[in-house]
Amino acid sequence: MGKPKIFVLDTNVILHDHHAIRKFQDNDIVVPMAVIEELDHFKKGNDALAYNARGFVREIDRLSDRKMFGKDGIAIGKGLGRIKIEVNHPFPQSLQACFKDDIQDHRIIATAMWVRDHNPDRFTALVTKDINMRMKAKAVGMEVQDYLTDRIEEEKLEKVTKEVLHMDSVSAEDLQKLTYGPENAIPWQAVSAEKPLANQLYKLHWPENSGTVSCARFDERSGKVLLVKEKEAYGIRPRNNEQRFALDACLNRNIPLVSLTGGAGTGKTLLALAAALEQEKDFEQIIISRPAVVLGGQDLGFLPGDQKAKMSPYVQPLMDNLNVIRNLYRPGSKQALHIEGLLNNEKIFISPLAYIRGRSLGKVFFIIDEAQNLTPHEIKTIITRAGDGTKIVFTGDIFQIDQPYLDQWSNGLTHLNNKMRGQQIFEHVDLKKGERSELSEIAAKLL
Repeated sequence: MGKPKIFVLDTNVILHDHHAIRKFQDNDIVVPMAVIEELDHFKKGNDALAYNARGFVREIDRLSDRKMFGKDGIAIGKGLGRIKIEVNHPFPQSLQACFKDDIQDHRIIATAMWVRDHNPDRFTALVTKDINMRMKAKAVGMEVQDYLTDRIEEEKLEKVTKEVLHMDSVSAEDLQKLTYGPENAIPWQAVSAEKPLANQLYKLHWPENSGTVSCARFDERSGKVLLVKEKEAYGIRPRNNEQRFALDACLNRNIPLVSLTGGAGTGKTLLALAAALEQEKDFEQIIISRPAVVLGGQDLGFLPGDQKAKMSPYVQPLMDNLNVIRNLYRPGSKQALHIEGLLNNEKIFISPLAYIRGRSLGKVFFIIDEAQNLTPHEIKTIITRAGDGTKIVFTGDIFQIDQPYLDQWSNGLTHLNNKMRGQQIFEHVDLKKGERSELSEIAAKLL
């Protein structure tokens, strides 16, 4: 049996998952001193980075209580390896001219190389989510890996994004019963040989290539496949079948957790907001939020102005969606005045996600826009705060991510769709067709 491997962790791995040191089985972990120095700059604040920085430092402090790290480090736990904080080391003489800038990334790479060179009988790799750092490390011959613990496999991602099944084997008799019968329902055996997952979506094609399609969903409570009818919510009507699925999910009180994915202009946020307004009497508040992705990982506090001024760039896209609905009605109409009143009384509350951390989410219709910029931990934190009567709708495009250390396989929205797939309380719809305008759709495809 070979000796345990050594993994040198970059700062961004810990900021992404402060439990990362427990994800390497019985292999050993080395944390360069430069990482500890960087974590010190992140530990203040209320965002996920600060939470992970503090969580890691507390864990290391607990493990090292009354112990010295020593040459071999300290044990992480049963069945796990050992961890050591390694002081910074310089590059070998031959490489010092290549890395003139004294920055933390270079210190971490140099320390990883020193650890490798002083453990020639063991596999050593630098683990980082920073693509540029991986390129630098590879250029100088250092083994380097991405942190893949929460990365969704390609085939699982494909299942998540293609969850609507096209069926052309359902009999005309069953299609008639589903579409025009008094219950708008048929046994699942009429559609599938095996029992479907909860909330499995179907496009059922009528025979003889008529082009007619009936949209349906498997309802686990009744054990039947139900017709997904075309509905309207506060003046908004679906323009395609995926939007029909999405609006149906947002209006269904038996499904408290919904995920809507799709490109720009597919109507994700607009449909969720219309459904919230249609049901506003059933909820104490409608909260519409999004993560404020700021360059350099800075908090909103560095921006000039009061809270309203700081928030303005981030909430404006949400206001645009609200204005689309408001503009369906003439100024001064009952519906337009009602929306105005909901805003003034904060029955509709629009805010960046950072400003609602710690709030109780009881009997709230909560829409989180741009959720692809959240980590799996942030998604979990939001959902676990949901109280009785709360409905949560996440919207986002997993191919348009603004966070530097997330991608389409590791972001929180993809993680949610994979882990919750098949649960009775959850439905995911991937919207395909842009409906903002013909210009928008062509530009999205060609540019």
